Amino acid sequence: MFAMHGNKVVGVDINESVVATINRGQIHIEEPGLKTVVSAAIHSGNLRASTKPVKADVFILAVPTPFRQGKKADMSYVESAARAIVPHLRKGNLVILESTSPAGTTKDLILPILKESKLDVEKDLYVAHCPERVLPGRILEELIANDRIIGGINRESAEQAAALYRCFVTGNIFCTDATSAELSKLVENTYRDVNIALANELAVICEKLGVNVWDVINLANKHPRVNIHRPGPGVGGHCISVDPWFIVEDFPDDAKLIALARRRNDAMPHHVLQKMKTILEGVKNPRIAILGVAYKGNVDDTRESPSVEIIEQLVHGSALGKGVGKPRLTIYDPHVKHFDHELSAFEDAFRDADLIVLLTDHNEYRYLDPSSVGELVRSKQIFDTRNCLNREKWEKAGFTTHLIGDGQGKPAAGSKVPAIKPAKATKARK
Repeated sequence: MFAMHGNKVVGVDINESVVATINRGQIHIEEPGLKTVVSAAIHSGNLRASTKPVKADVFILAVPTPFRQGKKADMSYVESAARAIVPHLRKGNLVILESTSPAGTTKDLILPILKESKLDVEKDLYVAHCPERVLPGRILEELIANDRIIGGINRESAEQAAALYRCFVTGNIFCTDATSAELSKLVENTYRDVNIALANELAVICEKLGVNVWDVINLANKHPRVNIHRPGPGVGGHCISVDPWFIVEDFPDDAKLIALARRRNDAMPHHVLQKMKTILEGVKNPRIAILGVAYKGNVDDTRESPSVEIIEQLVHGSALGKGVGKPRLTIYDPHVKHFDHELSAFEDAFRDADLIVLLTDHNEYRYLDPSSVGELVRSKQIFDTRNCLNREKWEKAGFTTHLIGDGQGKPAAGSKVPAIKPAKATKARK
């Protein structure tokens, strides 16, 4: 985006394959419209990729911040990137941390490293935190249109960073201090995580109560101030499943609700496995077709995907119990090209399956023909953990359908609870 708006950009990555791909005008991730933009930027001469940083006016650090053992933030990538730019710093440079980080990172980690340049970081440099606020699958659109938060170590730093992003951002830009910007990003994802945890908890309760959670949530959301999210097999991705732990790590005695929500969402893969165990009771060494390993629909990102844990438990553990035995898995995901376990072709994934388990709501799955799939499987059983499928259509094709959060076994995907007509009002007589 910077290159397409007239800036000379050097993209730095330690992965030589990524660098070579970008320099050919290609992309190594799946994102609508990205290939066209990257190709145009490369051919314009405004964008090139390198394995080493160079002198520049602006340095943007956008590296991963995963967690290490014990759900602790791994800041080694941020630290390494910051140290890599130190030899190239000059007076008047702007340094921006985009990586989602624990509150206080810019002040407590970045500034001390930048001081190794012998520059006065508060007088000679502009330093800011500007978190990304984009949704995979809509990144190009949201980079431009979404509001942006910019937190500087001082007012001048925030204003310098805001001026830079205004070259393509049409949304509002809000300036604040760096720590507030860092925490606001964590809060955004924590809010969503807690909301999803509520939905997942309701799903478990509804299964025991004998009602359908999708209908319950739909009805509750009729209230103008209620917006409960969707339940599912767990929460994945590099943001929502990770960021809340940064708050818990720094404030373990205070972030009780946040930690509890995280544990609820982390427990959903186990809940899915227990449901699978019930469905497959009496089937020895079943063949299971897994649909989807990406953490969300229509992307190729598998980071922290609940599918990964479910598959690992099926492959290496006795997740379904001794009575069922070790299952045979086939995995089909039309978006993911590289995965730790073998990916199957379309028909091979369904052939002789005793159970189909949908874990990712890719659009391709919505348009599956249940009659054609039914000719391939051994047992017509399907478990939808995303409320992605039209249950009525699958049941007409002879399938027994199972839906997460459905305690009554009735079709819910795409269904609407019929509105009850209000009684006619009558005037009271004197």
